[in-house]
Amino acid sequence: MSPEIKPLNWTPDPSIGYTVVRRADGGMHFTFTDTSHRTVMHWRDFALQHLYDSDRLTRNLYDLSQVAEISEEALRVANEVNSDPNVRNIRLAIVVANERVREAILKVAVLPGGVEAKIFTDLAEAEAWLSRPLEKIV
Repeated sequence: MSPEIKPLNWTPDPSIGYTVVRRADGGMHFTFTDTSHRTVMHWRDFALQHLYDSDRLTRNLYDLSQVAEISEEALRVANEVNSDPNVRNIRLAIVVANERVREAILKVAVLPGGVEAKIFTDLAEAEAWLSRPLEKIV
């Protein structure tokens, strides 16, 4: 019996620059079109709420391929969210548009011990990496 996939509790909002859908494996697939203040704050609240009751290993995909530049605020807030202890339950693939965004993430990103994260420029490669078997991180 496969575990029950928890509800996404997501309502589309055309005033923000991201969407999210539940992945077939129970994780989330985020697609960003901008990293404006409104987008970042909305994402922060949504992400923290989902981490609050995180109870199993999961795979998340952040597709930033439509974002030519990432804001410093977005990186700072992502680090805040990544400091939550429940992040240890996530394998995270980040797809970027270009080397500039990749370098910005690597320069500022602080990923907590235990989280599996990798940056890609190809969505198919990110999906292949995410599909590897999950193991509990100790």
